[in-house]
Amino acid sequence: MKVIETGLVDCKVVEMAKFGDERGFFMEAFNQKGLSESGIDLEIKQVNFASSSKNVLRGLHYQDKPHSQAKLVGVTRGAVLDVVVDLRKDSETYLKHVKVLLDRPDKLLYVPDGFAHGYKALQDDTLFYYFVDAFYAPDHEKGLLYNDPSIGIDWDLIEEPIVSPKDLLQPTLEHVRNNF
Repeated sequence: MKVIETGLVDCKVVEMAKFGDERGFFMEAFNQKGLSESGIDLEIKQVNFASSSKNVLRGLHYQDKPHSQAKLVGVTRGAVLDVVVDLRKDSETYLKHVKVLLDRPDKLLYVPDGFAHGYKALQDDTLFYYFVDAFYAPDHEKGLLYNDPSIGIDWDLIEEPIVSPKDLLQPTLEHVRNNF
């Protein structure tokens, strides 16, 4: 396992060891001990999958305290442009964001609790998964508008993305900044 810094405090890319030959490959998708030894403490409570067509954009989502979630995310098929925004007021990377291309099963992104998260599917039939350390709590589900100019994310859009009505109604950072 290799852990790579992203430029946002505590947010990391994790490359899992992958072993293959003419038959295919084997890899550990999750190893709590190895992650912990790399400074990532994540006790999985729930595993989620989402299937998306090319150009589907999901996010930016987070859950507020006391139900905030840390996540280890990746793709089993397809590719995504994954984006996270640091919403932790005490962080030196507060309100900064990072983009990571997730395009193979052995490359994951660790998203700490206190970050908003979203992604854009780059291929049809993309299968995305989330290992999360807290259960889904609908009353604590929050979001930010994916194209909020004050955040300034360049989603590398060639055409208008496919966004859910719910995500199109998310507030801008200006409207929720005091809630973090």
